[in-house]
Amino acid sequence: MFKEVLEAIIERTDGSLGALIMGLDGIAVERLLKETGQEANLDVAAAEFTSLVRSAQRAGKDTGLGDLRELVISLAGAVVLMRLLGRDYFVVLAISPEGNLGRARFELRKAELQIASEFAL
Repeated sequence: MFKEVLEAIIERTDGSLGALIMGLDGIAVERLLKETGQEANLDVAAAEFTSLVRSAQRAGKDTGLGDLRELVISLAGAVVLMRLLGRDYFVVLAISPEGNLGRARFELRKAELQIASEFAL
């Protein structure tokens, strides 16, 4: 089921490099990387960004602004989007800098609605 969701995200998003479902422990639950995503070590990058997700969660809680929903990191070689799937998991999508950011955000929101219940406590 998760692989199909990732395939749909990648298929519908121009410029996508790869998509993963990650746990806050830095371990991928599922991954689907295009060749360019594999060359860019997106699975390693996603694991590294786990600490940023945890920090953003704490900042939202500490400031009273609420739960983290989405995090976007724009790098020279890729834009990395992360959308939370409950408290302990998130979906990651990396697109090229020329990729369709609006579509990427939309597809991650759809994926959240499809699979978040699988990660609920």
